[in-house]
Amino acid sequence: MRLVDAVYLRISEYVKERKINMNALANLSGVPRTTIITMTRSDTVKLSTIYGICEGFNISLQEFFNSPLFDKMNIDD
Repeated sequence: MRLVDAVYLRISEYVKERKINMNALANLSGVPRTTIITMTRSDTVKLSTIYGICEGFNISLQEFFNSPLFDKMNIDD
């Protein structure tokens, strides 16, 4: 999968775990909802966007990327 898809899936995991929706995440993180939603149609995602989302979830970047989704064998781009 593409790295940006892994990022979106990881966000989706946290959204489901926290029982919030993308609108709530946008409010918590300060990242526009459209930025979060259109991530899957993009080839890149800014680290500052991921950082803002992590702030919204109250987690570190390390915690965010600590997932099998980001294992080298799962990323093909």
